Amino acid sequence: MGEKRVLKMCTLAFVLLGLASLQEAMSHGVHPLSKIATHKTTYAFDDRAYIKVSPTVLGEKGETTVWVTVDFSTPNPSSDDWIAVFSPANFSAVTCPQDNLDVQPPLLCTAPLKYKYANYTNPNYTKTGKGSVKFQLIKQRSDISFVLFTGGISHPKLVAVSNKVAFVNPNAPVYPRLAQGKVWNEMTVTWTSGYGIDEAEPFVEWGPKGGAQVRSPAGTLTFDRNTMCDAPARTVGWRDPGYIHTSFLKELWPSKEYTYKLGHRLLNGTYIWSQVYWFRASPYPGQNSLQHVIIFGDLGKGEADGSFEYEDFQPASLNTTKQLIEDLNNIDIVFHIGDIVYAMGYIAQWDQFTAQIEPIASTKPYMIGSGNHERDWPGTGSFYQNMDSGGECGVLAENMFYVPAENRANFWYSTDYGMFRFCVAHTELDWREGTEQYKFIENCLASVDRQRQPWLIFLAHRVLGYSSVDFYVEEGSFEEPMGREDLEKLWQKYKVDIALYGHVHNYERSCPVYENICTSQEKHNYIGPLNGTIHVIAGGAGASLHEFSPVNTMWSIYKDYDHGFVELTAFNHSHLLFEYKKSSDGKVYDSFTISRDYRDILTCTVDSCPHITLAQ
Repeated sequence: MGEKRVLKMCTLAFVLLGLASLQEAMSHGVHPLSKIATHKTTYAFDDRAYIKVSPTVLGEKGETTVWVTVDFSTPNPSSDDWIAVFSPANFSAVTCPQDNLDVQPPLLCTAPLKYKYANYTNPNYTKTGKGSVKFQLIKQRSDISFVLFTGGISHPKLVAVSNKVAFVNPNAPVYPRLAQGKVWNEMTVTWTSGYGIDEAEPFVEWGPKGGAQVRSPAGTLTFDRNTMCDAPARTVGWRDPGYIHTSFLKELWPSKEYTYKLGHRLLNGTYIWSQVYWFRASPYPGQNSLQHVIIFGDLGKGEADGSFEYEDFQPASLNTTKQLIEDLNNIDIVFHIGDIVYAMGYIAQWDQFTAQIEPIASTKPYMIGSGNHERDWPGTGSFYQNMDSGGECGVLAENMFYVPAENRANFWYSTDYGMFRFCVAHTELDWREGTEQYKFIENCLASVDRQRQPWLIFLAHRVLGYSSVDFYVEEGSFEEPMGREDLEKLWQKYKVDIALYGHVHNYERSCPVYENICTSQEKHNYIGPLNGTIHVIAGGAGASLHEFSPVNTMWSIYKDYDHGFVELTAFNHSHLLFEYKKSSDGKVYDSFTISRDYRDILTCTVDSCPHITLAQ
């Protein structure tokens, strides 16, 4: 017994050491905004310097995203001068929380929304001292100002402050996000506004396209600085999130088109409206119709105006978003499986992300999963004790988007879409056998009616299956440590067709595999039982790419060191098409089909049916 106990303790120590090493390997470095030494900011005002913004009134035609021009000049130009965007426009010490009355708060205690260097598009700036840059702004519930700094971001010196600019009615409802409800014929609409429940009544006016409209009330949530777990979310990264509203549109007819608009009834009886949007209701579970599903992870927020050029986290984010918008008519539902924004404690970036995906999420259900950059923080119950969330510890993801989870803090859930059943796991909480999440996963897989919903898909952020990325291979695991050890028997028992993951920023597809052995030698046209599960890495939607190991395995069929996303197309109960598309051009670079009948799902294979005994 003593030797066994020592062996178990050594094994556990090895696993924990591996986890720690992986966290270091997976580090994305320091967020660009956190490089700004806000606490060191000093005054360097110069009456000869100026910074001016135009136009001053934004969104006069109802736009929620606009471009502004920033002109600036200083008599002492330097290559490390930079332009920052602040909202609210008043960023002086009076807005800083003064925890210690004996200590004067710093001049600058909040990070800007974004920044650029003054010479970004002005190569002669250091000679002339004059420049002009363009910024893209979104409606974000407050006025905006621009600041010219010198001294770089490590020793910021405030030289000049611009005039204030503001959107028309900055509190208006914006950026609707659709999501499946807890039942198939329910759609949820979540949006953001500046109106609390003591100021206005939120609702959605909706109905069949061209038909009578009804109004459904919305619930309202918000959170404050103290809800954040730590810095920077609780300090320099904090920005008031406004109010998040969710309405439930119920008893929808399958596949029917509906229109909707967001509304707020003010206390004086005035109505504030959004534009009109539309969506198509989900098909009935088992409905035999053409169904398109998009899946990816690690998209992140992109900056169309070139901000954050110092360190680019998501070089392909805008390309992926653009491809999905262009092909929107051929998309039915989207799954973004973790690492949503990469805000990492800079709260305002969640608004910017919802603005970026609005053309998609306002029309198609946008289902998210939770990743390390949403949830992980030491001492908060996350499985990984790292600081990847920047102090958000799941609060932003749980509030900004709706998911049909029984407990949104857990973030695991199942959802049905026509002929598909999706089981969405939460890899930042323990998934191993005996845990609450393990029980959920088995119930999700076991409860599906494969006659009606033959396509069973498992989704998770971290790679619980198979991957050839260099940092997994260096650990000798080819997976998240302890990833598939308990789950693989469930995938095999319940005959999961495809398991997809993010976290690793590249694309890779395995053969149908069970316990490291390919259960089929076919690579593109699968006919009949798979006898294993196909594992796919789809974490290359936006974030900087991860290298593959030079080690080749028998189970890895296709690898691509590039950005892209996955599309599943169910033609009927017997035919499924899988496609991997690159974000750069939207073309298909890898694909396979599955063709089978219901009897093929019933067929027993290794560890997929109860063991037969003589008594039976």
